[in-house]
Amino acid sequence: MSLLKSKRLPRTMLLLAMLVALGMPAVAADNAADPKAPAKPVAEDTGMMGTNDGEKIYQQICAGCHMKDGRGATGAGSYPSFAGSANMASSRYVAITMLTGRRNMPAFAPPRRNEFYFPPVWLNDVQVANVVNYIRSNFGNNYPDPITADDVRALQPDKK
Repeated sequence: MSLLKSKRLPRTMLLLAMLVALGMPAVAADNAADPKAPAKPVAEDTGMMGTNDGEKIYQQICAGCHMKDGRGATGAGSYPSFAGSANMASSRYVAITMLTGRRNMPAFAPPRRNEFYFPPVWLNDVQVANVVNYIRSNFGNNYPDPITADDVRALQPDKK
């Protein structure tokens, strides 16, 4: 009986190895790059988000805590409202908060804090400016003085 079991184990392992080997070309073909596909933009253009659009970035990152309508949330934590907020009057305040983080909010410019809680996503200066301008011109806010990527860069001493 033990001889029979010892013969089955190698056959089972051999069969398993063959199945894996036969499936590898299909996996490799699925993972191969399409030579006709257009090249993706370089990281400096759109960073990890793949877009410079302030509204899209807000919806992908900020809305999870601050909500789609910008009204914030309370519960497990407190996430401030942007809607009609006097804090939004200062574009520098909003940009610095995005760059350096605040309380439970992670920094979105290196060096990062709160690495244990959030995935490693940071935004370039254009993206930060566009998100700040989106927040300051939506959710009941109507601040006419936009911030630029150069303004955001100037707020970061290590980039001057």
